[in-house]
Amino acid sequence: MRAVGAIVGTLAALTVGLAPSATADEQSKQWYLKPMQAEQMWKVSTGKGVKVAVIDTGVNPDTPSLKGQVLADEVPKSVAYHATHDFNGHGTTMAELIAGTGAGGGLKGLAPGAKIVPYRIDLEGLKGTEAKKSPDAPKAIRAAADTDAKIISMSFGGVPDPTEEEAVKYAASKGKLMIAAVGNAGRGDGQIGFPAGFPYVIGVSSMDASGTVSKFSSHGSWVDLTAPGEGFPGWCDATFRSYCDNQRGTSAATAIASASAALIWSAHPDWTVNQVTRALIDTAGRSWAKNNPSSYLGYGAVRPKNVLQNPHYDPGPPDVDPLAEENGGNVLAKSGATPAPSASASASASASSQAQEKGTSGGTSAAGSNARSSNDSSTLWIALGAAAAVVVIGGGGFAVMRARRAR
Repeated sequence: MRAVGAIVGTLAALTVGLAPSATADEQSKQWYLKPMQAEQMWKVSTGKGVKVAVIDTGVNPDTPSLKGQVLADEVPKSVAYHATHDFNGHGTTMAELIAGTGAGGGLKGLAPGAKIVPYRIDLEGLKGTEAKKSPDAPKAIRAAADTDAKIISMSFGGVPDPTEEEAVKYAASKGKLMIAAVGNAGRGDGQIGFPAGFPYVIGVSSMDASGTVSKFSSHGSWVDLTAPGEGFPGWCDATFRSYCDNQRGTSAATAIASASAALIWSAHPDWTVNQVTRALIDTAGRSWAKNNPSSYLGYGAVRPKNVLQNPHYDPGPPDVDPLAEENGGNVLAKSGATPAPSASASASASASSQAQEKGTSGGTSAAGSNARSSNDSSTLWIALGAAAAVVVIGGGGFAVMRARRAR
């Protein structure tokens, strides 16, 4: 059954910011650029040569920061309907966080040399003819898999759909690195959405400027990495007149994780999806054993600089899936390149869709900011720019590690 989509967004409880201009520098509000040492990384890699398929609400290619960055002509015709007509600003924000140039005072992407291939899917918010003509997520994933985009970034989530799972497997067999938002169900039961919960998809949680896991971020056995996901600007709506401050959601964290992968792959274009995945895992910020990931942070916070600035880093064998055990040991890809895995999840698992910022539920939703409040003491701090992460568990009675994931 086709799931109705909705973005796992960053569009609620926002304060209106300044319209992008030469004097309205939104980059100063992108707090993570400094601790991630973006300026130093860009001396080594900007993401040049890497294409990222952004499956979302569409991408507006005419914002100052995205001019020249969006490859609209490369969207397969079968899924190209209104790919550049973003109906609420979410997809454009994700694209800018990945590959924005920062022109006109706009957002600066972590991988400003990368290019964006936009896809607009049938998410909550589209009605009538618009919804019918827009492809669903499985169709977009399959279409992206047949292109030369290396990374598929998916800032949405919902209930498990067998058709979507098959599309994910197909993309994995094509050697694509898939990265998705785990959702914003909060700390309670913290149910994670799909496709993040499927094998071969890297599930990303959110952290704030202090390195604390975001209260709204979902958690569990399907979190693979964490990345900055709140406290910086994004587009408010489809008018594209102004950014809004203090956006939040695992959507943004997914975009930043995707950009991190683009930086690594650009610097090492001969690496396979397995090697890029392994690099993200090996160098993530954590203070626990790599083979015992956290329910909140997975293998840790993304730190691509630790790959880019280490000429001696060994990415391991190109044909060995670094998360094969979690993925049930499946080998799907051809030509000696096994697919990049993620924490596995049964397609029949019970999973509620993540709430959209307006409080809707059911179907697929953007990784938004509808966080539940919680007194849970599971806050974790990570120094992104440090050679090694420092992690502190606030309070007591919280088990950081999760049970081993199994298909």
